[in-house]
Amino acid sequence: MKNSFKITTFLLMIALSLGALQSCKRDPSVLKIFVRSSSNQLETGAKVTIVGDINSNPPTNAYVDTVLTNSTGFATFDMTEYFGEKGKKGATGYFDIIVKKEGRQGSGRVRCRAHITNVETVILEP
Repeated sequence: MKNSFKITTFLLMIALSLGALQSCKRDPSVLKIFVRSSSNQLETGAKVTIVGDINSNPPTNAYVDTVLTNSTGFATFDMTEYFGEKGKKGATGYFDIIVKKEGRQGSGRVRCRAHITNVETVILEP
């Protein structure tokens, strides 16, 4: 009887520990940039570059990344490299956005927060 109580208690403690570890996972830090034409159509294959604004307040670390928009017209940046695996909750960065496609250009600015999917839209000038 005592052994079965000990085993049951031990298994219960393991299950609770695993549950606590699962709850410590944080949401990913993602920056999603939609690119639209001047006629509001989503653009595929546009080159999207984000650049950390080192002159922002609070200052943003130097960072540059480039991605092409996918078949649905947006570029996704995994910001884990910028914020780190366990990025501090509430950490932010300010980024300039530069978009180019077939001689057309667009630009924007975005505030990106850790552990959130941040979204911005940039319009390509004709």
